[in-house]
Amino acid sequence: MSGSVLSVNVAEIREIPRGGEMVRTGIWKVPVAGRVAVRGVNVEGDEQADRSVHGGPDKALYAYAREDTDWWERELRRDLPHGVFGENLTLHGVDVTGALIGERWRIGSVLLEVSEPRFPCWKLGARFGDPRMLKRFAAARRPGAYLRIAEEGELAAGDAVKIVERPGHDLTIGAFAHAFLEDRDSLPRLLEVPAVSEMWQDWVRERAA
Repeated sequence: MSGSVLSVNVAEIREIPRGGEMVRTGIWKVPVAGRVAVRGVNVEGDEQADRSVHGGPDKALYAYAREDTDWWERELRRDLPHGVFGENLTLHGVDVTGALIGERWRIGSVLLEVSEPRFPCWKLGARFGDPRMLKRFAAARRPGAYLRIAEEGELAAGDAVKIVERPGHDLTIGAFAHAFLEDRDSLPRLLEVPAVSEMWQDWVRERAA
């Protein structure tokens, strides 16, 4: 099974007001043309303001399904461009919510690994001009997926997304999000999946202690 990349999106850092201060954010992402290098911990040209919530090896890229954006268009009754959720990759024909933790995708010459769902901060509400958006996003259970860079390379809009490896467990992006948001008693299952990040495994162990 394979889908495709509709858009590759990057952002320059901008400052927005919050609580009487100006805060840096890279959530306003826009499509870029041509082949783009993916290396280190991000997409070339994409700036990440706070790598504790976006960026670093386990959250190098963020992918969101266009089908989910289309659902939001109907829900919000407004047009939504590619990149509006702060995603680097807007995908078509890929079941992002159903992707397994540790699943690997070949896109262009890049190899990416699904790492975890996104639990956004208040900046998503700022991007949509609606502070309620954070709770609506959580309730919708359409979290998108963070990705690790397993092999550096280049990709572009129009490239196929080929699922080249699927682990032998059943922990999907959707199941991970459900465990964190609704059923925390099931969180120990994250410890059974080696591809779950060290940060999350530590968090689960500390909670259980």
